[in-house]
Amino acid sequence: MILRLGIRYYIRMPDVDEYASRVLSSSRQTRKQPTARQRALLSELEELFLAEGFVAFTLDDLAARMHCSKTTLYALAPSKEQLAVKVVGRFFKGAAEKIERRIEGVDDARKIIEVYLAGVSEELNRASPAFMNDVAAFQPARAAYEMNSQAAAGRIRSFIAKGVADGVFRDVHATLIAEMAGLLVEAIQTGVVGARAGVTDAEAFTALADLLLGGIQRRETSPWGAVG
Repeated sequence: MILRLGIRYYIRMPDVDEYASRVLSSSRQTRKQPTARQRALLSELEELFLAEGFVAFTLDDLAARMHCSKTTLYALAPSKEQLAVKVVGRFFKGAAEKIERRIEGVDDARKIIEVYLAGVSEELNRASPAFMNDVAAFQPARAAYEMNSQAAAGRIRSFIAKGVADGVFRDVHATLIAEMAGLLVEAIQTGVVGARAGVTDAEAFTALADLLLGGIQRRETSPWGAVG
């Protein structure tokens, strides 16, 4: 769910970090944990999918590439499609956890946005065009990316609200800019930005960081009235 934040409703840091807490603690919830071999296999599948995509693979192909039996793969998921969803979800969940850890302890909203979006770009750089194309073409996988992007849009809105509250961002049109940032994240996720600008999603998130920090950062005014 996308968070809609107005300028007058600033969020205290414990509330801003609620999503981060959920992300970082979700992996510690009590559930049947995979074995060490299964964790290693999921990691290998993730790297394979990121490099080559996943739609074209059959279970026989995957078993051959992983040097395991189809029974071993069925222990991870009951079908190839569900296995793909599991591995894709694992990638986006792991990326979100790593990005949240990168901004832990960072208090300056400008630095938070810079580090957060740099993390998004870095994680997406791991994904090949084949993987991103398969995610876009396979609705359950696309839904995982969409959920991740919506959460990122909400986080960016909260960072902007914090920056305004702390006085490091100008409050003129801050709500509008936050909403526009959310729309840009959505446009990146749906492939609109990439198709029109000829850039990867990772490059688009890097550009978004430059756009945000250049547009809303408070500028110092000299004694002569000039903007520095």
